[in-house]
Amino acid sequence: MSATVDVNVLLYSSDESSPFHAKARELIERLASEADLVYLFWPVLMGYLRLATHPAIFPRPLSVGTATANVEQLLSLPHARTAGEGEGFWRVYTATTSGIIVRGNLVTDAHLAALMRENGVGTLWTHDRDFRKFDGLRVRDPFA
Repeated sequence: MSATVDVNVLLYSSDESSPFHAKARELIERLASEADLVYLFWPVLMGYLRLATHPAIFPRPLSVGTATANVEQLLSLPHARTAGEGEGFWRVYTATTSGIIVRGNLVTDAHLAALMRENGVGTLWTHDRDFRKFDGLRVRDPFA
């Protein structure tokens, strides 16, 4: 079985002031120690770098070096895989969004949902309930 995480889980795991920090950190540590594949999609990793280092988002943003080291630590896991869009991505994206009005912030969620489908990843760990709009995804909230 394979899983992935949304950017909010990565952000909470780095934000010690968040009430979700301990559970996010626990999930990341559990995923790191298990043998199941963990997919790290580039839009999520780039979103993490963008938001974790942004002074308008966090009162004490991470330094670029710390945020980059966090990503490198995840990428170094022997069971971690990165993936991006393949040749048929647009077809998968339009199938994923069929019957759903996708605009604004939901575009990013649809992008991740389509990447998951394209790469055969079934489980998404996220606090974002919008992912429940996409059929075929197993959405798990580590904070519920």
